[in-house]
Amino acid sequence: MSRIRLLLATALLMFCMAASAADRININSASAETLTENLKGIGLAKATAIVAYREQHGPFKTVDDLLLVRGIGEATLQRLRPQLSAATP
Repeated sequence: MSRIRLLLATALLMFCMAASAADRININSASAETLTENLKGIGLAKATAIVAYREQHGPFKTVDDLLLVRGIGEATLQRLRPQLSAATP
């Protein structure tokens, strides 16, 4: 593959990854209302628990840290994982 094709393929891949990450909800900055409105199966009680945990313990390091929040189990995490990010605010 020529250098130009390789550079174009790399740029396209990086663009797609950035666009995908931008569409995700950041669990370190989203409000309870944002979580409730955008995540199917997350009501106000679970969303409030996520925000309260974050405020008490600091930002989530990874999306997997949601398992530390009472009421969030493995099945819920796996279902929501594609929609979430844990970027540092």
